[in-house]
Amino acid sequence: MEWFSRSYKNFDFQMFSASHFVILTILILGSLAIFFFRDKLKAGKWRGTEIGVAISLIIMETAYHLWLIINGSWHVSDAIPLELCSISLILTILLLLTRFKIIYEILLFTALLGASQALITPLLNYDFPHFRFFHFFYTHLMIIWVPLYFTWAKGYRPTIWSVVKLFVFLNVLMPIIMLINKMVDGNYMFLSHKPDSASLLDVLGPYPWYILSMEGLLITLSLMVWLIFRNKTAKKTEVAKNLPLQ
Repeated sequence: MEWFSRSYKNFDFQMFSASHFVILTILILGSLAIFFFRDKLKAGKWRGTEIGVAISLIIMETAYHLWLIINGSWHVSDAIPLELCSISLILTILLLLTRFKIIYEILLFTALLGASQALITPLLNYDFPHFRFFHFFYTHLMIIWVPLYFTWAKGYRPTIWSVVKLFVFLNVLMPIIMLINKMVDGNYMFLSHKPDSASLLDVLGPYPWYILSMEGLLITLSLMVWLIFRNKTAKKTEVAKNLPLQ
């Protein structure tokens, strides 16, 4: 089963190749479909589909860890789900199962700021039709589509306090991950050192100052996401109330 093996000799992924552009096209078309069919999604009974997607993500992620174990690639220093996208995947599953808004408030930001970047510039070796190709892109697409579905179809919206909750969540998580990194000699969320390859972190300063720069950048981008997705209807209604009668 070459498609499930460790070797990527016959499945060497290249960024912005035909398969990559297909995935980006699917991302855009899927997002547009959620937006334009939001009324039908809102009116329909989709609870079974939500649970089904959550189960599919659990199965896919379990299969991924089995693939790592079978091929001798599971190492405590880099296989624990502590990267931002892995955390976002867990939040996606929890949101689908519970519909808790506080999960949505954090996921919206981590998905749009983290998973979207991972789809545009994926750190991936395996091309279509390898298992890892399907795992990587299916999970990342769902990480983005699920909060968009809850925004446009279910009526969830972030508030300014959502940005605060995200900041608190990540700053509670950060020292825990830094401690785990020290214990397992890992570099989860790049909190031990910068990645070996060129990245955005190269322009954010040396260690550990680039961590503070990342936080500043995260707050700025999160505020932009909030401005785009916040509930504007309430403000329009309030303005309409204050208009003078003709």
